[in-house]
Amino acid sequence: MPSVTHDDAPPLADLMPWSVAPPRLGRGWPTGPDAASLKARWDALLKADGPDREALFEPTRSRTPHTAVGQLPGQSSGTEKLIRASGPCPEPVRVLHAPFDEQWLIPDHRLIDTARPELWRVADGQQIFVVETPSETDGPQLLATSHLPLLRPGRIRPLYRRPGGTEPNLAPGLTEHLGSRLGTPVRAPDVLAWIMATVRQDLTVPLPEDPELWSQGVELGHRLLWLMRRDGERPRLPGGRRPYVRAPLPSRPLTLDYDRDEETLLLDEGRISPVPPEAWDFEAAGVRVLEQWFGARTAEPEPGTLSAIRPATWPQAWTSELLELITVLALLAELRPQQRELTVPATITAAELATAGVLPVPEAARRPASVLDHHEEGPEGQFALI
Repeated sequence: MPSVTHDDAPPLADLMPWSVAPPRLGRGWPTGPDAASLKARWDALLKADGPDREALFEPTRSRTPHTAVGQLPGQSSGTEKLIRASGPCPEPVRVLHAPFDEQWLIPDHRLIDTARPELWRVADGQQIFVVETPSETDGPQLLATSHLPLLRPGRIRPLYRRPGGTEPNLAPGLTEHLGSRLGTPVRAPDVLAWIMATVRQDLTVPLPEDPELWSQGVELGHRLLWLMRRDGERPRLPGGRRPYVRAPLPSRPLTLDYDRDEETLLLDEGRISPVPPEAWDFEAAGVRVLEQWFGARTAEPEPGTLSAIRPATWPQAWTSELLELITVLALLAELRPQQRELTVPATITAAELATAGVLPVPEAARRPASVLDHHEEGPEGQFALI
């Protein structure tokens, strides 16, 4: 990653001024690696009565089965108090649970201590959430995802302030000033791509005046975004290499290891190869990604809790996700030398942006936009227009 320098590069917090703290669930069971288990947990909760339901729920000061809250924006869950709720589980949605670990969440406001509704209001197919994951190691300083991020503790910066990919979350006037200095039109996704490719450990972003350098960084950043978001065509390793299951995985693997000489991932007696060393060594937020991903699917939950409801055997879908994750991490690791070589002096400085009137950003740009043009259901079925 680019190192810390002192050349008046503007902070990310000024370039993408609106940020939100990550959601806080307060309990682990509403999330999981497979949606079917979440629906089974919901059914088990609703089959329990009174004190049993309350104990299974795992109450906190912020949420108990008696708490009255409104719907999450864009979701269709009930709003009656959970202690007397009935009916099917709200359809689970995909979330980024940990770095490069996409899991599922029951999107019900009654289950989440701090849901950050302002994020849900702008979560759609055009949105890209940027998550700060500062690291003193070689890991990425930022992650990007199309899904609602649950990672803590870093700030979340959506690319757009409104649904439908409108009103970029960028310092007002930034794209126009960059376009004028670079002599080429600058779009919000290009600014984000540049940020992903060049952000430093101190979360400052050097801005160039060289169009060729800008083009190089933007191209690299779009590649990073494509790999992190995993949208569309499946990525492949160069040269036709592709990780395969060489020896069948057991019904419930308990250990994960790596044979560096054979480039083989070992799940008990199961074997997956080729797994490049760069994929195995890949860290984010100071943690080895593959180990964290595996641990989230194999850690023993406390008996008698809703989290204990999980697949009896290792699902085939997890194997497919693991093979794709190995490929993504290997390809991201291959881009690191290009990021290091992209030496960028901050020729468009924070002082220049201040002279141009781009900085400081107005306080309104640091607050959520007013995006509602429809009713959201409040507690106990009441309607509220916010």
